[in-house]
Amino acid sequence: MGVVDMSNTPTKDFFASPALSLSLAGIFRGAGAAAAEEATPSVEVEEGDEGSGGKRDETVEISSENSGPARSRSEDEFDGGDEDDEDDKDKSKKKKRKKYHRHTAEQIREMEALFKDSPHPDEKQREQLSKQLGLAPRQVKFWFQNRRTQIKAIQERHENSLLKQELDKLRDENKAMRDTINKACCPNCGTATTSREGALTTEEQQLRIENAKLKAEVEKLRAVIGKSPSGGATNDSCSAGNDDQENRSSLDFYTGIFGLEKSRILEIANQAMEELKRMATAGEPLWVRSLETCREILNYDEYVKDFPVESSGSGRPKRSIEASRETGVVFVDLPRLVQSFMDVNQWKEMFPCLISKAATVDVICNGEGASKNGAVQLMFAELQMLTPLVPTREVYFIRYCKQLSAEQWAIVDVSIDKVEENIDASLVKCRKRPSGCIIEDKSNGHCKVTWVEHLECQKNTVHSMYRTIVNSGLAFGARHWMATLQLQCERLVFFMATNVPTKDSTGVATLAGRKSILKLAQRMTWNFCHAIGASSYHTWNKVSSKTGEDIRVSSRKNLNDPGEPLGVIVCAVSSVWLPVSPNVLFDFLRDEARRSEWDIMSSGGPVQSIANLAKGQDRGNAVTIQTMKSKENSMWVLQDTSTNAYESMVVFAPVDISGMQSVITGCDSSNIAVLPSGFSILPDGLDSRPLVITSRQEEKSTEGGSLLTVAIQILTNSSPTAKLMMESVESINTLTSCTLRNIKTSLQCEDS
Repeated sequence: MGVVDMSNTPTKDFFASPALSLSLAGIFRGAGAAAAEEATPSVEVEEGDEGSGGKRDETVEISSENSGPARSRSEDEFDGGDEDDEDDKDKSKKKKRKKYHRHTAEQIREMEALFKDSPHPDEKQREQLSKQLGLAPRQVKFWFQNRRTQIKAIQERHENSLLKQELDKLRDENKAMRDTINKACCPNCGTATTSREGALTTEEQQLRIENAKLKAEVEKLRAVIGKSPSGGATNDSCSAGNDDQENRSSLDFYTGIFGLEKSRILEIANQAMEELKRMATAGEPLWVRSLETCREILNYDEYVKDFPVESSGSGRPKRSIEASRETGVVFVDLPRLVQSFMDVNQWKEMFPCLISKAATVDVICNGEGASKNGAVQLMFAELQMLTPLVPTREVYFIRYCKQLSAEQWAIVDVSIDKVEENIDASLVKCRKRPSGCIIEDKSNGHCKVTWVEHLECQKNTVHSMYRTIVNSGLAFGARHWMATLQLQCERLVFFMATNVPTKDSTGVATLAGRKSILKLAQRMTWNFCHAIGASSYHTWNKVSSKTGEDIRVSSRKNLNDPGEPLGVIVCAVSSVWLPVSPNVLFDFLRDEARRSEWDIMSSGGPVQSIANLAKGQDRGNAVTIQTMKSKENSMWVLQDTSTNAYESMVVFAPVDISGMQSVITGCDSSNIAVLPSGFSILPDGLDSRPLVITSRQEEKSTEGGSLLTVAIQILTNSSPTAKLMMESVESINTLTSCTLRNIKTSLQCEDS
């Protein structure tokens, strides 16, 4: 419906706008290599400057790649001698037949080799190459000018191909939007709402909003087309009529639409890199450690003395500043960690609880080969908390990767002015000041990471339950990013390990079986994180339970994803505060011996663990397979638990017994359908102190309360075309509220 699907599947296209320079350097190198291998020589023809339309004393080379054997000519080879003599000749002599000069295959090969290293050679390089090849310096100059123009033409053809693909995608989306509107039904009662005169459903209102955004984007893109150079589009790109104009990317830096050329972007990236290095290494007075929380606090008065800060005037809305720094050691080698940040799919999978959407919008600089040293990318991310009560943060930023020394790399993110406003003014809610991490290689596959997170966010209303943790900067701060990175790297180490102790892998006989189960559990947790946030993927409807809980309900239809059950899926989420420490709550929910106290599906029967796989040093980081036995049948449940310094999760899903038995033996788990439910546990952000001095162990805890999010998902109908019925909403509403009530009763906090 106008919102491009950006699911967690790594192979999907994650952003609506085409990436106009996606890895084009590779294409250009391939084109250059092909030209060098051609036995037929190329030609020179005098033209204007590269694509500028101005009359300059340079030439354009027409490649023989598409036009067969090419011919060249140069002013130095004209009949009539040198330039001074030629200026004195009349017009009739200028029309005389001109001599053509053909470059040999060896000359082309040498010039191609230099072009790969230096597309803009200086006069000294041209002189040296001309002597080496037996050519005039002017001929060498013409050849390089023409080669640059040829590459620009290749880029434009590639862009046109991408635009045509985006046109087809947009047409399909619009058709799907019309079909959805015509078949829309009320999420509460299931009644069809095809009447155009009646009240609009929430889904139709959302579709109309998306249509309005699309129309605004179309107008911007048409303006972009008007500002493009005349040679910027070919007949192929315009063959479909005006509709193709709607797919022109508004992120075309290279035509200066935002007033930002590539050189300016690289200058901003280098300035941000310098600021990040100082922010990561400086001590007092820039950073001051809190005596109460031991967290580092940015001294903003010192910051504005050392770094340029944009004025908050000019009518811009008030913004809050969030700054934090955290240092830790991760179990991963440096090249793999750098790759995880520069590959958007790996980055999104590394932080599933923080990132709901991510895309590489444009590649501004590819960097040096596979190492990514010097790479610059324009990226988009939607940041979330695992609750629908906290709005997501959408941010566009430049990511720059640089090797500082043999053992040290840096990755910096920084937002660039005018990008968000040109895409969608409603997105100007969060901007990144220079943020990122300094990665230092240590021995034995360890890395020391210093993480700096510095955000400028538009002030908005946050639910009172989450106000403290969000406004304090904990929710999206460096501590959260670092704790998640350490957890995921530790999980990877345990997944790749071949010498796992028996106590860490009970119930599974083979290494292949262990890996297959861990992979399935990881997919289950990713799906859980994707399903419960406030992302624009979901439309949440507030319903009230009979016991007073605030429950949000959303529905979706799975048409062809084998990783989930096919049909209509309903998700209910409720977030509550409990006067129980996060550690106590986490241990209670993950304990199979106490599962029957809160899980209605167990029917009070016994729950036993038949497999237990460690995926981290903390005993709370584990994957278990549990069996529930009742009078009627037996059910298996796959459970994935994880905990770190900031957040804990318990995710579970019923699984097919025969399918799970095959996974235990080492079979592929990608086609096992799982529909996860679970819990997210956060500290409430209130630092408390003991009120009395006592020797009683149970009264020594200084931890505050917990923010618990409960998410239940059920399949209401196996037919994707079925309507959502009110009975299904009531059922999941009751299931969620009963689960919450059971948890409160077991922990003796019914009055919370």
